[in-house]
Amino acid sequence: MSTSHPLSSAWLRLSPLVFGLVATLAGPWPAARADGHVQAQPPFALAGQSIPAGQRADIDIPVAAGASDPATYVPVTVFHGASDGPVLALTAGVHGYEYPPILAGQQLLTRIDPGRLSGTVILVRLAHVAAFEHRVPYVNPFDRKNLNRVFPGKVDGTQTERIAWALTTEVIRRSDFHVELHSGDGAEWLHAFAGIYGGRLAAAQYAKSRAIGLAFGLQNVVKYSMETQAQVDSGRSLNRQAVADGKPTVLIEIGENGRRDAVFVDPIVKGVDNLLRVLKMMPGAPDPPRADIRWFDSTADPTATVTGIYAPVATTGRMVRKGDLIGTVTDFAGRERERILSPVDGYAMYGLAGPPVRAGEAVVTIGIPAKGPL
Repeated sequence: MSTSHPLSSAWLRLSPLVFGLVATLAGPWPAARADGHVQAQPPFALAGQSIPAGQRADIDIPVAAGASDPATYVPVTVFHGASDGPVLALTAGVHGYEYPPILAGQQLLTRIDPGRLSGTVILVRLAHVAAFEHRVPYVNPFDRKNLNRVFPGKVDGTQTERIAWALTTEVIRRSDFHVELHSGDGAEWLHAFAGIYGGRLAAAQYAKSRAIGLAFGLQNVVKYSMETQAQVDSGRSLNRQAVADGKPTVLIEIGENGRRDAVFVDPIVKGVDNLLRVLKMMPGAPDPPRADIRWFDSTADPTATVTGIYAPVATTGRMVRKGDLIGTVTDFAGRERERILSPVDGYAMYGLAGPPVRAGEAVVTIGIPAKGPL
């Protein structure tokens, strides 16, 4: 559907500039001496290694073998800046079939200069090595668990749980800010969006999270309101682990269907570049937030009630009305079993591209428009 849809005028809101938040985001860093020079910061320790100021280190965080599955590791790169500043964690590859964030991380290896950096960047280049190597969407090939549903993990759990524990203790709890980089998995279409975590249990972090999310310049922005502990705990994701640990955290989703095109990779790299300027971790003026942001304050997830072959009406971001046909499910003999309709007016942001679908699976996520900027 085109942007001339009658809902669109209520959705396109001017976003207030966030530069008033930059001082808050940047904190008290860097510390200047009486002569005006910036103090060099002490070494940064991670996974038993010490990284001097102004240096980069490539580190494999070890994950020991379990009772029924093998050892693995989490490859990270630490850029420890020449001068003091915040610690930013960037995590890619929690789902090993989501390639754009992983490939963007490879580009960032040569773009982040620790000699010019204020603060520290922990870049998780590939959180889920086994899923990547086995080309498995969503889950771990050994224990069949979804890494993004088991945080904080367990030091003595299955491989997925042990990876989660390593990420929680070595990355999230070592950082001041967190950005989780995702894309549409192997059979998921997706219109790029930023998810900013707020609500009662993340209210203290929301202003910082908001500025971080808007730094990526995406038109679609969802506020995920964490109002109850059950929301944080149920199938806890890496973002919700960051909420539990009191960290400003943002979800960035760019890319779809397991593709690795530059059109998906480049905006992630550009967004990180701009974020480092917003945080005053790198020199230069940041780009302002875009003026045509579509704000959403909740989502709806219509699901299939039968297993079969799913045919979506469309696989692009679009406005829908309550009652619009989202897709149909047929059985393996070609008989139509279900017609899935939109339960709300909203914007179809991402969903299954088909053809497989299982009973109970959400086939699309629909953003419900906010009344104004959040």
